[in-house]
Amino acid sequence: MSTERKARICALLKGIETGDPDSVRVVDEGRYIQHNPQTHAGSDGLAALFKRISQSSPRVNIVRIFSDGDFVFGHTEYDFSTRRIGFEVFRFEGEYAVEHWDNIQPRRGPNPAGHSMVDGATDATDLEKTEANRELVRGFLDTCLIGGDFDALGRYVAVGYVEHNPTLGAGLPALQDALSACDADGGRRVQYELAHRLLAEGNFVLSVNEGRCEGVHTAFYDLFRLEDGRIVEHWDTTEAVPSRREWKNENGKF
Repeated sequence: MSTERKARICALLKGIETGDPDSVRVVDEGRYIQHNPQTHAGSDGLAALFKRISQSSPRVNIVRIFSDGDFVFGHTEYDFSTRRIGFEVFRFEGEYAVEHWDNIQPRRGPNPAGHSMVDGATDATDLEKTEANRELVRGFLDTCLIGGDFDALGRYVAVGYVEHNPTLGAGLPALQDALSACDADGGRRVQYELAHRLLAEGNFVLSVNEGRCEGVHTAFYDLFRLEDGRIVEHWDTTEAVPSRREWKNENGKF
C-alpha cells in the first residue's frame, strides 16, 4: 500500500503543474484537515489553489518520497515564477489523504560547501534500521537542538557529514557555530523548542519542529540521512509561522 500511496501523492503534487482537479481526488474532502495556514480547508480549497498556481506555468520536481505507516512525506522543488524548496506531509486513512502539513522556503545556494538544497542521496535503504534511526534523531533533537548541549554533537553527527542548508559549510565545526550563534540580546539565534513529529523510512528521518529564529515564531523541517548510527547528511527548510489573523483555516501550522 505504501508504494501506491506514494504514487498517488506524486500525482497530486504534479497536478500543480496543470491545475487538473482530478489530481486532488486522493484527498477525502469531508475529512481533510489542512495545516498550511494560507490554504483554505478541504479539497475544494486545494483544487482552487492548484488552478490558480497553474496559470503561472509552474514546475514541480519531487526529489524524494518516503512513507511511514499512514504518512507519506516528500521533499520537493517548485518553480512558481520563483524557485522554492518544500517538505510535504500527508496522513492517510485507507485509500485517501485526510491531513496535510508543509514547510516551504525560497531556494538559495549553493552553500559554502558547494551543495544545493536538494542534491544528494534520494532512495531509502537500511529499512530494518528505521526505528533505530528514528530514536537516534530523537536523541539528537532532545539533547542538542532543543537541549542546547552542543558538546554532544559528535555522539549523533558524523565528522564529515554533508550539509545542504544554503548558509552553512560542511562538518561539525560549522554546525556547532551555527547552532550556538547568539542574537543581539544574547539568546540563541536559532532555538528549537518542540519536536512535533518524527517520520522515518530506513536511513531517512524527517523531523517537524517548532521554535524561534531571530525571535520569530518558526517551523523547522529537517531531513536527516544516517549511516552506521550517525547523521551523515542534512537538508532543511525554515518558514515563519504566519500570525493568526492571516490564517485561512483554523487547524494550525503543526
